[in-house]
Amino acid sequence: MKALLLAGGLGTRLRPLTENIPKPMAPIANRPWLEHLIIHLRDQGVNEFVIAAHHCSHVIRRYFGDGKRFNVNITYALEPSPLGTAGAIKNAERFLNERFLVFNADIVHLPQLIPLLDFHRQHGGLATIVLTEVDDPSSYGVVEQDDSGRILRFIEKPRREEAPSNRINAGMYILEPEVMRYIPAEREVSIERETFPLLIERNVGVYGIVSDGYWRDMGTPARYRQVHWDALSREFPVPLKGREIQPGVFVGEHVEIGSGVLFVPPVLIGDHVKIGPQAVIGPNAVIGDHCQIGARVHCAQTIVWDRSVIRDRSRLQNSIFGYRTVTTVGEVFEDSIINQFKEAVQA
Repeated sequence: MKALLLAGGLGTRLRPLTENIPKPMAPIANRPWLEHLIIHLRDQGVNEFVIAAHHCSHVIRRYFGDGKRFNVNITYALEPSPLGTAGAIKNAERFLNERFLVFNADIVHLPQLIPLLDFHRQHGGLATIVLTEVDDPSSYGVVEQDDSGRILRFIEKPRREEAPSNRINAGMYILEPEVMRYIPAEREVSIERETFPLLIERNVGVYGIVSDGYWRDMGTPARYRQVHWDALSREFPVPLKGREIQPGVFVGEHVEIGSGVLFVPPVLIGDHVKIGPQAVIGPNAVIGDHCQIGARVHCAQTIVWDRSVIRDRSRLQNSIFGYRTVTTVGEVFEDSIINQFKEAVQA
């Protein structure tokens, strides 16, 4: 089975971090989120991928290539301009001649595929929308379903007390290739606002099923940080590289730790990292590969991407630092988002 990964968005809410990388390439636990997703799907039997890309598409292609390094096959459907969710699907039509999966690649979710595919086969319709349940659906498009799971309508951002359910679109779909007939070509098309309502109107069978497990849109800095804290607490059970040197402190290979360093869990340290004497790392700190952390640095509630240099006595609180960030001695960062590097992620 093929999976189409929608990775063409501009990631505007995560700027400046996404100025030079696609949002799905932002690292989660020191590995691009898109890599986590591909490996998770590969391990469930998906070995053919189509990546729909536009913004900084060369970053994705350079990192993944043809997929052989990850024991999968990857092809690319490049968008000449942003085409929206359904427009991107239509643009990839030439690669999708049988039942296929679609993922909004900036949604953090690692679903179990077998129950979802079984449900799709049983209902016999053209589309399955994977759903997730939220406490407050008033910020989302909510679905109304009958007892069989057929979706009757979408209600956009209802008042909480008026919502027919707490089930929302999780950003994953199982589609039959006949769906392509309902999507116009060569223009921006929203699957949520245009395609699915049309399919419901035409009564071709649009069904929804809830997927259990962790789900979060990582599209804002606050949500992006929260995904990391959930990963460190293991609420989100994404694989963490490294060995646990003390409870809640994971350290990669070839890490040099100076004298008097204090780790306040939870903490994740990448490979080839140097940490200077008397630094305090944590709580909730993620340090990427090949980083240098100076003496007496305090780093808490902060994510530092690969190859960054944090000079002596810097204080980092509730911040995100992009690739190859370099600070000056004694700088204080609080609630900051720093992106200095112009040639983004490398394999």
